[in-house]
Amino acid sequence: MAAKEEFFAGIPRIQYKPGAGPKDVMCFKHYNAGEVLMGRTMEDWLRFSVCYWHSFCGTGADPFGFPTIHRTWNEGAPMESAKKRLRAAFEFFTKLGVKYYTFHDRDMSPEGSSLEETNRNLDEITDLALQLQNQTGVKVLWITCNLFAHSRYMNGAATNPDCHVLAYAGAQVKKGLDIAKKLGAENFVFWGGREGFLSILNTDVAAELKHMANFFRMAVNYKEKIGLRCQFLIEPKPKEPCKHQYDYDALSVICFLKHYGLESHFKLNIEPNHTTLAGHSYEHDVVMASAFGMLGSVDSNTGSPDLGWDTDQFPMDIRNTTLVMKTIVEQGGLQPGGLNFDAKVRRESTDLEDLFIAHIGAMDAFARGLRNAVRIIEDGVVAGMVKDRYSSFGCGLGQQVESGCATLEEMEDFIKQNGEPRATSGKQEKYESIFNHYI
Repeated sequence: MAAKEEFFAGIPRIQYKPGAGPKDVMCFKHYNAGEVLMGRTMEDWLRFSVCYWHSFCGTGADPFGFPTIHRTWNEGAPMESAKKRLRAAFEFFTKLGVKYYTFHDRDMSPEGSSLEETNRNLDEITDLALQLQNQTGVKVLWITCNLFAHSRYMNGAATNPDCHVLAYAGAQVKKGLDIAKKLGAENFVFWGGREGFLSILNTDVAAELKHMANFFRMAVNYKEKIGLRCQFLIEPKPKEPCKHQYDYDALSVICFLKHYGLESHFKLNIEPNHTTLAGHSYEHDVVMASAFGMLGSVDSNTGSPDLGWDTDQFPMDIRNTTLVMKTIVEQGGLQPGGLNFDAKVRRESTDLEDLFIAHIGAMDAFARGLRNAVRIIEDGVVAGMVKDRYSSFGCGLGQQVESGCATLEEMEDFIKQNGEPRATSGKQEKYESIFNHYI
């Protein structure tokens, strides 16, 4: 029997070496999977996942340049390379030491000349995926359907003006849900890259939003019909490829879900690079989704704030990871979601080890963010200051406002008795200085 092909020869399983030096980049210096913080292991708090599309399908091509990254697993006939790619991915997962991965249906296997052939391809490759999952213990964090790349979806999928196209999207999602059940996916993501418009002149916005809501209802009904136990997630993004996408940001999605009565079936998968494209700070949508009890998972990446497009870089900024982890810890974790590295090595980073270095650096950055967040929470300095800042809502009129039973007449009477409120400093610089103490 032929020896099993090794795709990352010479690279052993990545180890935790807290005393490693600055040039030691092929080890974890901060991520210690078994370390317990606030009653949970670091591995359980962080729930790291590797994305399939960037890490194993990416070629480094961009609108201005040809591919620069050439992987041996992408060579050969489509189904042959699909199987090699999957084996390479599982070798990477196990050497990196992550327990989860994510994929689009069309990353996993090639599209055929008909829906039936496409589904057969997907069945064959996911048979192998299930075998590799059972061998390694690696699980699917989430699956999503690629409803944006094929030319049939140029005018949208669930919001397409042609119901024939919407029907194809529905058939594709039906199969995606079947595969999610087969592989034990813990979540299922909807990202509407083409669900929006380039011109309002040819768009019936109300009709498209209604059709998208009804499309989601179909997905909910089929999920329940087949007994699929996973969390549905919607991933916001303001633009690209559309000029305006309906899932603009966290609050846009939450508003949509509540308006159509879908909020009990969905949570949000927040990608910070999308958040900054919407004009918000890195942590904004993570915080807002959590505030509404809708934060389900995080696509852990970053962008270049000076650029106006989605660059999908690996997150290395400790301030950002600390703010994200503070929110996650305060809400009690992300289960069944996780931190998925929807990030790609730069087109100039062409060595195999670069794929490891990028993930190791990002995992260390989030491990540092977790430790910082735990210290902030356990010390209680910031929380105590915030509590004091809102202390007026703990008694009297403030308590009535808090409970929702105050009236405008009572507001007026209070001001007549107490006069003009005094100015109170927000102490922003003090908060920032204290926060920096933990970084």
